[in-house]
Amino acid sequence: MDNPKLKITVFRAIDDHELCQKYVDGHVRVLAIYGITMITSAKIEWFNDPDTYVILVESHNRDKIYGGARVQVAKGNYELPIENAIKKFDPSVLTLVQENIPAGTGELCGLWNSREVAGLGIGSIYLGRVGVAVAKRLNLSTLFALCAPATVKNCMRVGFSIEDRLGDSGGFFYPKEGLVATAVTLHDVQELSKADENERERIFDLWKNPIQDKPDLSPRGKKLEIDYNLVIEGQYSHL
Repeated sequence: MDNPKLKITVFRAIDDHELCQKYVDGHVRVLAIYGITMITSAKIEWFNDPDTYVILVESHNRDKIYGGARVQVAKGNYELPIENAIKKFDPSVLTLVQENIPAGTGELCGLWNSREVAGLGIGSIYLGRVGVAVAKRLNLSTLFALCAPATVKNCMRVGFSIEDRLGDSGGFFYPKEGLVATAVTLHDVQELSKADENERERIFDLWKNPIQDKPDLSPRGKKLEIDYNLVIEGQYSHL
């Protein structure tokens, strides 16, 4: 993919079930490459959750989806994927999430990218930035995530810390024996005190300027242009 122009958008799951299904289909295809047939994040009950927001990376003409993620806000109506995934190993995750609901909490989950953009780093760091920017715009205070080994470093770059109150210092065998997932928490979504300074600046820029289109340089040194539209009509009380 030479000098691609991509579009990153966000929408409420309940507003477009067809796009939700395309996002899930892409996620399932990527998981199948690694021999993973089902994870809790791929369940589709969230299609009907008004507090789930889907982030998509698409071709600029929107005919192809290259990756995506979700921000699921915890309201007590649906378990977060991290709760469903690890409660049988460590039920204290349920209490931890419940304690954070009054101040506003959720999960960055279901993150995937196609092989076509893997070399650009779109799947982890770009979606991580956008996910945190969306969480800020939703006025969340904390944000959970369950990371594969390859994404832990990028989660730390955007402000997460390993959640050592869960599992074996944050670690679990998930989604199957032999694969390790790490629970992480972003404790201060609005301040991002532990984020790398460059990442913090970029996240704040996306938060303040949700519609932007500008050239960028990927972590692999590839030139690309990303058209961001992170506005959801009527969802952001501070706008």
